[in-house]
Order: sequence, then structure tokens, then C-alpha cells
Amino acid sequence: MLNFFMPTRVLSGINCLKENSNILTGLGSRAFIVTGKKSSSQNGSLNDIITILEQNNIHYTLYNEINSNPSIQEVQDAAKIAKKTNPSFIIGIGGGSPLDAAKAIAILATNDLDEKQLFTGIYSEAPLPIIAVPTTAGTGSEVTPYSILTDYINETKKCISSPTIFPKVAFLDARYTMNLPTEITINTALDALSHALEGYLSVKATTISNIFAEKALTILGKALPKTLHHLTIDDREDLLYSSMLAGIVIAQAGTTAAHAMGYSLTFYKDIDHGKANGLVMYEYLKFINNHQHELVNKVLSLLQLKTLDDFGILLHNLLGTTPKLSIDELNLFVAKTFQSPNVSNTNPVPNRHDIENIFRNSFIIE
Repeated sequence: MLNFFMPTRVLSGINCLKENSNILTGLGSRAFIVTGKKSSSQNGSLNDIITILEQNNIHYTLYNEINSNPSIQEVQDAAKIAKKTNPSFIIGIGGGSPLDAAKAIAILATNDLDEKQLFTGIYSEAPLPIIAVPTTAGTGSEVTPYSILTDYINETKKCISSPTIFPKVAFLDARYTMNLPTEITINTALDALSHALEGYLSVKATTISNIFAEKALTILGKALPKTLHHLTIDDREDLLYSSMLAGIVIAQAGTTAAHAMGYSLTFYKDIDHGKANGLVMYEYLKFINNHQHELVNKVLSLLQLKTLDDFGILLHNLLGTTPKLSIDELNLFVAKTFQSPNVSNTNPVPNRHDIENIFRNSFIIE
């Protein structure tokens, strides 16, 4: 049975915010802006939003305290502030962290929930409408029903999944990504790659989600090698577009064991999420290749690569030095991987030995 649901309106192109400012005026008279401490003020996105709001007499509250990998407690605290301002809608500006935080805040602004209730995905009151303005090209959060938060109690990442938190509108303007450092550009591009690749290989993949995955992989195959060099605005638009496409893929098909493995690398080793996925992706794909050789060959073809080794070389060029793990970290990360429901989306579902081998072959074990 086919089930495809993607209710987000996507507007892309240079100055797409200014040219479609009427969309914001139709959402109400009070906005709550969720963003990080610096980047949105530096890349021009925050100024564009504020200009539109002020020109249209929309009152706004700026909350610019979102950290990377925001915690459950952080969004709960932000939501308390949001409630006091009685906003009509939420605007998330930034990478995956502010966008995911904005979604959780949209839920908590209309619902009194404890942590357990927050992650059920079922709410008595509809979350506030969400406007998403991505300023990195990686997470695709602007078109997903997910909010990934750090859970310090269980020492992992935890996912809210609800169709009610699909953003209402996403504005994609590559100008906001032009001055991203090379490392962030690469890491976020690898995040988009992992979304497209994992969604394509997921047990939940459909004929429709695969259309988006194949397009995203084709674009990324051309764009990824360029991330090591100076990128033009056209290159940046390609990356942002592929990230959005890959977001649509995981909105339908979810992610797999590779993401589950990456969560511990981010929590315990402070490795950027996209880089964490990239570090295990070659060995993960080798594992899948043992069982789905033709499908993996299709992935390589879409990426314009001839062999799995070529894929490994590409990743090594992008990632650089191989990190080290201790034996204790290895054992912990293997155990933590199986706490994530993403593992069950993998075809075939890996066992402990499989996950341990992927980690061992991806890192230097001390």
C-alpha cells in the first residue's frame, strides 16, 4: 500500500522570502523566532525575516539561544518564554538544530506536556504553524515531521515524529549558505547524502520516495567533490535543493542503522551529526552490499562512482583523518545503537556482530 504525505509548501530561489512575504502576513499578528546565537544574523536570513515582519506590523519575539544538538530541557525552557508572548506562529531559522527546536517549541507552546507525552507524537492541541528557513544544506528538517533532541538522561538522541510538525512553508534561499565554512558545508552535505542513501535502502522505501532519493543522489554525486573547493551560488543551490529532496525521502522512509550509530558519536565524541554519519557510511554500505548488491550498484551509479572503493575514497577525501575509539567506547556505542528504532528500518537488520564490525572497520580502535 502506498502512503505519501508531504504537506509543506516549498519556495526556493534568491529573495524567495521577500517575494512571498504575503505568506507570513496571513499567519497572524505575532511571531516567535527560533534561531542560534550568531549564524542567522551573519548570513542575512534573520534581517530579511525581521524586515518583513516590521514592514507588515507583525509583532515578534526573538529567541536566539538555541545550541547545536538542542536538549529536551532547552526546548522546554524556550517554550515557556514562547507561551508568554502568545505567538500565532513559529519561525525557525538556521540549520537542523534551530529547525528541530522550533518544531518542539511549536508543540509545547500549545500543549502542557511532560517529556514522555512530548515524544508520543499525539497532542490534544495542534502545534503552532511553523515557517522554516534553512541556512545549511543538510538536515532537510524543513520538509520532515521529525524533531531530534538530545536526551541527557539516556545519553542519546531522541526523535519526535508527528505529521503535525511538518513546517507549513519552507523558504530555500541559497544566499544564506554562501559563507558557510568548508567543514560545515561538507558535514551538512554528508548528512543529506546519508538521508538520501539510507532512505533509498530503507525497508520503508516506496516508489515515490525513491524518485526523490535518486534525484538527490544524482545531484550530490556531482556536488560533493566540489565541496572541497570554492562553491558558486549555483553549487550552493544544488546542495540546498538536494538536502530538501533528501528530507522528503526520510519523511517517507525514515533513516536506518547508520543514523543510529551516529547518535553516540555525536553525544559522546562531539562529532558533528553529518560527519558522524559519513564516518560509518562506507562500511555500512559494504554491509548492505553483501545482501543487496544490485541496489548498492544503483546507488554508486547515481553518485557517478564505479566501485564501493571509489565511494570510500570520496568519503575519506571529505572526512580526513580517521578518529580513534577505545574498546569501552566501541562496546558502549554498539549497545546504544540498538536502542534506536532506526535499526529496524535496515534491510537486512544487522545484529550486534554486524554493528561492531562496522564500527571496528570505520575507526582506529585503541
